[in-house]
Amino acid sequence: MQFKVPQFLEIEDKIFGPFTFREFVYLVGGAGLCYIIFKLLGLVLGAIPILAIAGLSAALTFYRPNGKPFLNMIEAGIKYTLQSKLYIWKRHKIRVDAKQQEENKAVALLKEETMNQNGVRLSGSKLRDLAWSLDVLDLKKSDGNS
Repeated sequence: MQFKVPQFLEIEDKIFGPFTFREFVYLVGGAGLCYIIFKLLGLVLGAIPILAIAGLSAALTFYRPNGKPFLNMIEAGIKYTLQSKLYIWKRHKIRVDAKQQEENKAVALLKEETMNQNGVRLSGSKLRDLAWSLDVLDLKKSDGNS
């Protein structure tokens, strides 16, 4: 037995001419709200709210960013503004020009020469060297006291 599988489930039916029921409600609701504001405030005071409401109802009806309803965009914007945000700082390496690199190398060489002259020896792990020198100093103190 074969069954017909319905296709195009996401497409709404056009009920009122070229408009779906939802689009028709957006247009009629926006027009009705504009009419109410016009009667209450008049044309001079109500011009800005009327234009804002008419623009919103036209955007809800006709504007489809990325093939999705504009209402999804408004919903995502509201969720984004109301939810808590996590800010993460990433440290970026600073690009150093050739002249600055040469200066850094010269300073490093000068430090190394100064440490070698003073008898300070640094290897790969400064912490290990420091721990070793503390152990040696403690041994010398305990040998001197005995």
